[in-house]
Amino acid sequence: MAKTVLIVDDVPFVRKTLSDILTEAHYQVVGEAGDGAEAIEMYAKLRPDVVTMDVVMPKMSGIEATQKILKMDKEAKVIIISAMGQANLVMEAINVGAKDYVVKPFSSSDVLNTVARALAGDDRMATRGHREQQEVG
Repeated sequence: MAKTVLIVDDVPFVRKTLSDILTEAHYQVVGEAGDGAEAIEMYAKLRPDVVTMDVVMPKMSGIEATQKILKMDKEAKVIIISAMGQANLVMEAINVGAKDYVVKPFSSSDVLNTVARALAGDDRMATRGHREQQEVG
């Protein structure tokens, strides 16, 4: 059975791009949310294998949504999708429990490798995040 993904981003084009990348790689996109509050509701209903989460969104940030999802399900696998220059927000998200991150603009391989690592339970994030923090910012 295909692994399931919930895509969370306030920009429809980004959601579509992520959906296309993941679907082509045989993941099942079970839902899309445009803000953090909607993401929490959808996560509770759908319980996807992985969530891609934008950081800066209306109503509720990706950081707050990640915290609430992890409170609901401590095994949740959340991947942060952030723009260049948001290193402080990425590190905050990692500190609250996000598994990994991808920087926009991203390539298909960036997304697919990061999702595969998260699903495999790769917890090298703390080391990677610390090492790459200056690259993001």
